[in-house]
Amino acid sequence: MSEDVTYVGSGRSIDIELGGQEVITIDLDNLDPNPEDVLDLLKEGQCRVSVWTKLAGEYWRRGYLAAAERIAHSAIESLQANGTTASSPPIYALLANIQIAHAQKAPKLVLSEAREDKLTNVRPKEEYYREAAQYLNTGERAAAEGGEGVGGTLAFLTRGIQQLATRSMDDAMRSFEGVLAEKPTNVVALLGKARILYARRSYPQALKLFQQVLQLNPHCIPDPRIGIGLCLWAMDYKSKAKAAWQRSLEVNPTDWPAQLLLGLESINASKTENLSEQDRAQAFLAGTKFIEKAFNANQKSAAAANALCELFLRKGSYKRALKLAERTIQFADTLTLLTEGNLRAARVLHAEGSLKEATKYYTTATDGQPKHVLGAIGMAQMQIQNDEIAAAIHTLDLLLQPPNPQRSVEAMVMLASLRAHPRPGVSSSDYAQEKAKARELFDRAIKTLEQDDSRTSNGHIPQHTASYINDDLDMHIEIARLWQEESLDRTTRALKEALRLSEANEQVDPRLLNNMGALQHMEGNLAEARALYEESLTKAASLGPDGEGMSTSMLYNLARVYEDSGDITMAKEAYDKLLARHPEYVDAKVRQAQMLADLNQSNEAHDLLKQAMASQNNNLNLRAFYTYFLIQSNFPKPAKDFVFATLKDHDKHDVYSLCAAGWIQYHQSRESRDLSPKGLEERRRGFQRSAEFYDKALLLDPLCAFAAQGLAIVTAEDALGTFGGGPATSGGDDPQKRMRNARDALDIFAKIRESLNDGSVYLNMGHCYYARDEFDRAIESYETASVRFYSGHNVSVLLCLCRTWYAKASKDQSFVAMSTALKYAQKALHLQPSDKAILYNIAMVQQKAAELLFGLSPSKRTLKDLEWAILQAGHAQRLFASLAADSASVVPYSRDIADQRRKYGESMLRRGDEHLATQKEFEAEAQAKLVAARLRRQMEKEKLEAIEQERVEEHRRQAEKLAEERRKAREQAQEWTREVQMESDEERERKSKRAARKVKVEGESGDEGAEPKKKKRSGGKLKKAIDQDVDNEQLFSDDEVDSKPAKKRVPKKRVVRDDEDQDAVGGPRKKQYKSKEILSDTDDEEMS
Repeated sequence: MSEDVTYVGSGRSIDIELGGQEVITIDLDNLDPNPEDVLDLLKEGQCRVSVWTKLAGEYWRRGYLAAAERIAHSAIESLQANGTTASSPPIYALLANIQIAHAQKAPKLVLSEAREDKLTNVRPKEEYYREAAQYLNTGERAAAEGGEGVGGTLAFLTRGIQQLATRSMDDAMRSFEGVLAEKPTNVVALLGKARILYARRSYPQALKLFQQVLQLNPHCIPDPRIGIGLCLWAMDYKSKAKAAWQRSLEVNPTDWPAQLLLGLESINASKTENLSEQDRAQAFLAGTKFIEKAFNANQKSAAAANALCELFLRKGSYKRALKLAERTIQFADTLTLLTEGNLRAARVLHAEGSLKEATKYYTTATDGQPKHVLGAIGMAQMQIQNDEIAAAIHTLDLLLQPPNPQRSVEAMVMLASLRAHPRPGVSSSDYAQEKAKARELFDRAIKTLEQDDSRTSNGHIPQHTASYINDDLDMHIEIARLWQEESLDRTTRALKEALRLSEANEQVDPRLLNNMGALQHMEGNLAEARALYEESLTKAASLGPDGEGMSTSMLYNLARVYEDSGDITMAKEAYDKLLARHPEYVDAKVRQAQMLADLNQSNEAHDLLKQAMASQNNNLNLRAFYTYFLIQSNFPKPAKDFVFATLKDHDKHDVYSLCAAGWIQYHQSRESRDLSPKGLEERRRGFQRSAEFYDKALLLDPLCAFAAQGLAIVTAEDALGTFGGGPATSGGDDPQKRMRNARDALDIFAKIRESLNDGSVYLNMGHCYYARDEFDRAIESYETASVRFYSGHNVSVLLCLCRTWYAKASKDQSFVAMSTALKYAQKALHLQPSDKAILYNIAMVQQKAAELLFGLSPSKRTLKDLEWAILQAGHAQRLFASLAADSASVVPYSRDIADQRRKYGESMLRRGDEHLATQKEFEAEAQAKLVAARLRRQMEKEKLEAIEQERVEEHRRQAEKLAEERRKAREQAQEWTREVQMESDEERERKSKRAARKVKVEGESGDEGAEPKKKKRSGGKLKKAIDQDVDNEQLFSDDEVDSKPAKKRVPKKRVVRDDEDQDAVGGPRKKQYKSKEILSDTDDEEMS
C-alpha cells in the first residue's frame, strides 16, 4: 500500500489514493450512516488530518453526531499509531466542539422528583463542557510536544465557544478578541463577541457586530438577524425587531428561534388594550401557533417550553403545563429561565392544591431571585395559606424595600392588606403602627396608579395592572376602614370611590350608601345624610330577605338624623317602626328615652329604660346610659348603687362604670358639709376612692380622656385644700403645693385637650390658671369654652369669667376689669333670672367697684366713672337690702353678711359727695392747666410760624433781586451782540473795497511783488486790526487794556501780517470768531 494519499476535493466528494494506481472516491452526498467502511479506508490510506476533519464535519452536518465523534476518535488512534500526534490538535478541537453540541441538547440539571418530565440515562451539560475542556487541553499539549506551538485560530475559537457556553464571559471575550486581532472578519468570533456584548446590555455595540456578520455572510448559521432583532427590541425598536425576525424566518423557514420570538411578540401584542377584541384574539392565536412550531422544532429548548407552559397554564391543562415547566427547569441555562420554570411549576401545583410542593418551587424561585415579583407574591400566598402571616409580611417587605426595591402595585396592596388586619400576639401599640404602615402603603399604591394613568394620558400604552387594581372595590373599602379613626375626609374619599365603582357595575351595595350617610351625619351634613340613608333603605328593600338585616341599622341611622334635625315626630315614627320589627332593639328605646327626657318627661323615659334593662340587663352600653340618666335626673344614690352593681356583678373592668363611680365619689365628697372629725375623714376617703377609680380606668385604657380629666380635677382640688378636710378656700395653707399641683393638673389637661374636644377641658384649665393667680390665661380658657362650645349660654362658665375678672380687678385695681366682671354677671342673670346667688354677686361687684374707685387717687379715675360707680353702688344697696330681707327658707347666701354689706355700703356712700367734690375740683384744675398749656402751645406755634414767614419772605426778596440782576445781564449781553454785529458788517465792506483796489493796482503794474504798495496796505491793515483788538478787549474789561504794555502788540502785527491772505480769502469769518462769544442769526446766514 502506497503512503502517498492524494486528496482531491471537488465539490461534494473526496478522492483517496491507495497505493500507486487505486483511487477511491467517497461521495459526500450519499454517506452511509455507519462510518465503519469509511474508517477502514481512512486508516488504510493513512490520510492527513484535513481528510479526517472534512469527513467528520460532513457527518456532523448531516446530523450523524455520533458517527462524527466516532471518526474523530479513530483519527486520534490513527495519528497515535502513525506517530504523528503533533498534527492532532484540529481533531481535539473537533471533539471539543462535538461535546459542546451534545451539551446544547443535554439538561442543565435532572429533577429527581419530576412528576411528568422524567429523564433517565442522560448526562448533564456540565459533563460535556468538562470533556470539551479536557479535549482542548489535550490538543494544546499535543501541539506543544510536537513543537508546533500552542494556539491558532481554531483553538481560540473553540476555547471561546466553550467559555461562552459556561458563562465565562471575560475569558470568552479575550479569546474572541485574540482571533479578531489577526482576522477582523472572522464571522464566528464576531458572533461570539456580539453575544457577550448583548449579555452585558451593550445593545448598540452588539447590534453593530450582528449587522457586520450579516454583511459578511448573509447565509450565516446561526442567523445574525435573530441577534439584530433582540438588540432592536431591547432598544425599544419593536417594529424593526419584528421585521428582522420575519426576514430570518423567510430565509430559514425551519429555524425555531425566529418562530419563538415572533410568537412571544404576538402574545405581547395581544395584551395591548388599544387593539380591538378581534385583533387581540388573532394576535394571541398567531403567537400560540408560532410557539408550538418552535417547541416542535426543538423540544429541548427551555425558552420554547417556558412560553408554551404559560399557554397551557392559562388553558387549565395543568398536566401538560407541569411537564413543560419541569422541562424548562431541567434545560434552562440562565437564571431567568430557571426562575420562570420554578414559578410556573409552583403555579400549576398551587392551582391543583398541592401546596407543599408548590411552596418548594416558590422557595427555589425566590432563593434564586429574591426580588422577583411573582415569586415573592406566590411565596407570600403560600405563607398565608399556612397561616404564617408574619412570614408573608416579611417576604413582601423584602421585595419592596431597598436595595433594589421593586415597583409592584400588587405587592403594595397585598402587604397593606396584611398589615391592616390584627394578628395574634401583636400588641395594641404595634397594631397601631401596622395600621399606619398599611395606610402609607395604600397611599404609595394609589400614587403609583395615578402616575400610570398620567403616563397613559400622555400617549403611553395603558397598564392592565392599573385598571384592575383601581377597580378593586374591596381595596377602597379597606382604605376607608383604615382611615375612619384618623381622617374622615380620607374615609369619605375612599367610600366615594367604592360607591362609584359599585354604581358603574350597576350593583350598588346598600351598606356603602349607609356608611356614606354616617360620614355625612358625623360631619353635620344632615340633609345629605338623610338622603343617603333613605336611598340605602330603598336599595336594601330591593334585595329581599338579604336586605332585611341591613335595613335595621339603616332605619336606626335615619331616625337619628331625624332626631338631630329636630324632626321629633319623624324620629319617633322611625323608632316605633324599628321597634315594631325588632322589639329587642334597645338602642332605639334608649334614643326614645333621651327624647322624652329632653321634653322633661322623665318618668316615661325611666319606664322605657326599665323595659330595656329587663330585656338586656347585661348590655354594658345600656347600663352606661342608664347611669348617665340617673345622674342627669339628680338621683345620686340610685346612680351610685347601680354603678357599683355593674362593677360587682357584670364587669369590674368596665371603663365607663369606673369613671362614673369616680365622678360620683368625687361629687359626693366635695358636696359634703359635715365638719365633724368623722365627716372629714369620710370626705377624705371619698376623694381617695375617686382617685383610685380614675387610676384603675387609666390602667385599663391609657387613652381614656375622661378618666385622665377626673384624676386631674382631683389633683387640682387637692391644691385647693379639699384633701385637708375642710371646705375649699382660695388661699390655702401651702401655696407652693397649691401651685405645684395646679401645674401638674394643667399638664394633664393639656394632653387631654389633644384627644377630647370638649368645653369641660378648657373650663378645668381655667380653674387651674385661676388657682395659680394667672388670671389672663384663666380668662382665655374660660372664653374659649364659652364661645367655642357653649355659645355664651353656659351660666357656670359666665360666672367663672365674672369671678376671674373680679379677682383681676382687685389685683390690678382696674375699674375696667371690674366693669367687665359685672357685665358677665348680668349675662348670667339674664339666663337665670331667679338665681339669687347671681344677684348677690352683682351687688357685690357693684359695691366693690365704688369701693375701688374711692380708694384710687383723683388722677387715676374720672368723674364719669365715679358717678356711674356711685349710681351702681346705690343699686347694690337696694339689692343687699332685698336679699337680707328675703323670707325664703333656704337662700344660697348669708342674710347677715348681706345686711352687713348694706350697712357698709351706707357708710361708704356717705363719702360719695366728698369724693365727687374732690374729683370735680381735680378735674377743673386739670382742665385749667390743660387750657393754659394749650394756650402756651398755641403762642409758641404762632411765634414759630411768624419766624418761618419772615424767612420765606427774605428768600423771596433775594430771589427777586437775583432775577433782576440776571435780566440786566441778559439785556447788556444782547446790546453787546448787536454792536459787534454792526462792526462786523462795516469791516466786511472795508475788506471788499480793499480787495477791489488791490485787483486794480495789480492789473495796472503787472508786478506781483510791488513792495511800496504792499507795505502800505499792510500798514493800514495792521492798524485796523489793532484797533479792532482793542475794541474787542474793551467789551470785557477796560482795566485789562490799560494794563497791557505797548510792546505786546508787536506779535499781533506779525500774526495779522502773516494771515493777511487768509483774511482776504476767508472774509469776516475769522474776525467774527475772534470778536464774538455767542453766534447770532446773522452769523448763521454768513456761514451758510
